[in-house]
Amino acid sequence: MSMFKRMLASVGIGAAKVDLMLHQDVVKAGDMISGIIRIEGGRVDQEVNDVYAFIMTRYLREQNDTKREVEAAVSKFLLAGKFTVKAEQVYEFPVSFQLPANTPVTMGRTPVWIQTGLDINETVDPKDQDRLEVRPHPHSAVILDAVSQLGFRLRKVDCEYAPNYGRTYGLPFVQEFEFIPASQFRGQLDELEIVFYPDENGVDLLLQIDRKARGLAGFFSEALDTDERFVRLRFDRNQLASGASFIAGQLADTIRRYA
Repeated sequence: MSMFKRMLASVGIGAAKVDLMLHQDVVKAGDMISGIIRIEGGRVDQEVNDVYAFIMTRYLREQNDTKREVEAAVSKFLLAGKFTVKAEQVYEFPVSFQLPANTPVTMGRTPVWIQTGLDINETVDPKDQDRLEVRPHPHSAVILDAVSQLGFRLRKVDCEYAPNYGRTYGLPFVQEFEFIPASQFRGQLDELEIVFYPDENGVDLLLQIDRKARGLAGFFSEALDTDERFVRLRFDRNQLASGASFIAGQLADTIRRYA
């Protein structure tokens, strides 16, 4: 009977179960997350190599003119090391870990979830998923407020395949914020796209400034995508502490220079 139970456990029937019970499910990128891990033993003793948690999201990747969603791990955390889960026993222990500063925000169609699991040899790893509502990192939030003050309206937020720009964090994608001008830059820009790279000391920005076509030369430029300018900026903690109005002025100067 024991051998039969082990065989069933190896395919997930009567195996151990894991559940992450979060203390909060609305967080900011860079926040500490805490909760309780609950592990219920199955019908047989099982050796667990480790208990882990992945921060997961999805991004869009275009292949053969078709866009498809791809799952990606933003980060992985080891929550507990090797131990034996006894049959029908229940284990609970507290855990905490810090969300990466570059965790995508859950705006638009971008999902973020924590995938918790047990690494058990020769069996289907038990897993648990918990959705998160992720708000912008505080440094990114200042920039978003400044962009709003300049009269830009957020049109779309997407995670897109971009290994050249995502490699700063070792990721194959970036999260793009796409804005359209609604006041002072109307007539000068078609759109403004921003990628955020926040860290403890400030935030790096990649701006894609898409100029509005003007005349025949402008239309040719637009057709060839040469109307788009990529600009890198950085704001440190002291500059961000000066407030969104100060940042708005700096951004406006930059946009005018390239528009």
